[in-house]
Amino acid sequence: MNIGNRSSATVFVLEGLTDQPALQVPLLLLFLLIYVVSMAGNMGLVFLIRISSQLHTPMYYFLSNLSFIDLCYSSVIIPKMLVNFVSEKNLTPFHACMAQLFLFCFFGIDDSYMLTVMAYDRYVAICNPLLYNVTMSHRVCVLLATGVYTMGTFGAMVHTSYISSRSFCGSNVIHHYFCDILPLLNISCSRDNTKELLVMLLVGFNVFACAFAIFTSYAFILASILRIRSADGRSKAFSTCSSHLAAVGVFYGSIIFMYFKPSTGDTTQEKVASVFYTTVIPMLNPLIYSLRNKDVKEALKKLLSGPMGK
Repeated sequence: MNIGNRSSATVFVLEGLTDQPALQVPLLLLFLLIYVVSMAGNMGLVFLIRISSQLHTPMYYFLSNLSFIDLCYSSVIIPKMLVNFVSEKNLTPFHACMAQLFLFCFFGIDDSYMLTVMAYDRYVAICNPLLYNVTMSHRVCVLLATGVYTMGTFGAMVHTSYISSRSFCGSNVIHHYFCDILPLLNISCSRDNTKELLVMLLVGFNVFACAFAIFTSYAFILASILRIRSADGRSKAFSTCSSHLAAVGVFYGSIIFMYFKPSTGDTTQEKVASVFYTTVIPMLNPLIYSLRNKDVKEALKKLLSGPMGK
């Protein structure tokens, strides 16, 4: 049976993170914990930023968007992964697999561009503080956020339309724990080298263009920080950037390893790398930006003590 005369696969089988029975339950509990922490952290951060007037600034507007993206990103990947730990065969219909691929690409690209926008926000705040309120007006912030979601939609449509037009006439086993670009291409029997190159160029553009913009912003930020005479001022400026840089490093490092390393045929390495940017990063972001952020901690303390203090 063909789907749109392009694919003979109506159902895929996700191989999962591991095939070792002894690891199924421990991994189930581990990723369930990661999902709960990720959901609670990101939902809590979105809620806190929304109701706390002191957090109604461009920096936290973008952070709330990042938390929303991470919240959705986790929900696209982890629930299906958890099912795989408790089922003998994790069957995924073709259209459901394409839907997961689209959402994965959409939120993944959004994550990348939102981190870039946040780097630009820090650049303006540190390098041009007197013009910050004008440069990062509400209208500009909305336009930047809209641009992020537009890029995500465009990229996801390109990737999904190409993958869904391939034929899968051989094995229907995806050697991964979710429907990703490379594992799907690896089981396709109708690969188009030219179009595939264009798809990978788009992946490369999204990764390296964002990474270049981020590190260019931080080059200017570093130069500005070094010109600050006060040690306390330099320390405060560094502290506002360190958490963002840590998230950027892990996010882009794992993606580059996954998509741009030489092919070795070792699917375990690819799975481990993808675990970082699909499950760990969405969990760490709210922890990084809340536990190390004085404004967020003060807003949370005010929220918790508010009813009792009246």
